[in-house]
Amino acid sequence: MVYYFTTRCGEYTIYMGKDKYENESLIKYGLPEDCWFHVDDLSSAHVYLRLKPGQTMDDIPEDCMTDCCSLVKANSIAGCKKSSVYIVYTRWKNLKKTADMVDGQVGYHRPENVRRTNIEKNNTIVRQLEKTKKELYPDLAKAQQDRLREIQMQKKEQRRAEEKAKKLEALERAKEKEERSYDRIHGEEGMTSNKDMAATADATAAEEFEDDFM
Repeated sequence: MVYYFTTRCGEYTIYMGKDKYENESLIKYGLPEDCWFHVDDLSSAHVYLRLKPGQTMDDIPEDCMTDCCSLVKANSIAGCKKSSVYIVYTRWKNLKKTADMVDGQVGYHRPENVRRTNIEKNNTIVRQLEKTKKELYPDLAKAQQDRLREIQMQKKEQRRAEEKAKKLEALERAKEKEERSYDRIHGEEGMTSNKDMAATADATAAEEFEDDFM
């Protein structure tokens, strides 16, 4: 079972597992858009924020960050008793799971991509989020496969569009080159015609001059 919440702004979904065993499925079947939150150095729920496609951690709105941090703090046995705690967060794809780790434990592929922030207790925000809570039983594996397939299709369409644009650009360059070549040829022909006309005029004048003396 997965708990789903809606952020106070109404634009994002937050979700977390019921227990450490459910967390294992979330770690395995996350989506590229997911951002993971956890209380630093304390046991807590694994909370995820689903960003919009193309967004990064820098794009997380401040109120959404507060929502996620408040929720993960409230779902920490030790953390919920403290006035403030530190929260670590990173992209789902940065989570690293090895065979020697216990359920719910994770590491990071790139520790330098993990961020840390402080959050104070805010029961008001937690209560607001709790009002949006839904308990669902999603097929996480299928959802991941469907999303990855969708991303692959988008990349293929983008490549096709880029290739088409390159071909059109090449055709346009070739057309411009042909037009420049055409204009140059006709320009040279025009210059030759003018020279010929001038030479003919000079020859005619010379003949008329000779006729005057005959």
